Amino acid sequence: MSIVIKNKYTLLYKDFSFKCCVGLNGFTKIKKEGDKKTPRGLFGIGDLYYRRDKNIKPQTKLNCNEIKKYMGWCNDIKCKKYYNKLVNIRNKVRQEKLYRKDYKYDFFIPVKYNWHEPKIPNGSAIFIHLTKNYKPTAGCIGLSKKDFLILIKLVNRKTKIKIF
Repeated sequence: MSIVIKNKYTLLYKDFSFKCCVGLNGFTKIKKEGDKKTPRGLFGIGDLYYRRDKNIKPQTKLNCNEIKKYMGWCNDIKCKKYYNKLVNIRNKVRQEKLYRKDYKYDFFIPVKYNWHEPKIPNGSAIFIHLTKNYKPTAGCIGLSKKDFLILIKLVNRKTKIKIF
């Protein structure tokens, strides 16, 4: 079974329909770093990352990783070695910090877009993460915390996400 992003505002999974938000500039087949577009295609999903200092470990069949203060996700188009990978923020590379002051990454799941042997500059750090206001993202998919916690109870490591 796949998670389906039906349009800019709707995420479907089995009998559930969730309100969501996507990239400011819509969808694309030809993603580029910083274009604020959500990539189209069929992708796997990664592990669940969560902030243990703000939340209890949620119920899910996904592998769970606690977000630490030193964690980042490399979006540096000059760094082939770490591009679109989890990194230590002490590395001298451009990155998305995962331990944030706001709520957006209190829970998130990486979408396995540009994942194996990532190509620069085809985009990085595409996540399913939290939103409160459904404002467009930089390319990720945003869900309310309540809906996110329902979704992670339903999915497993073999679940795919179809964005079209």
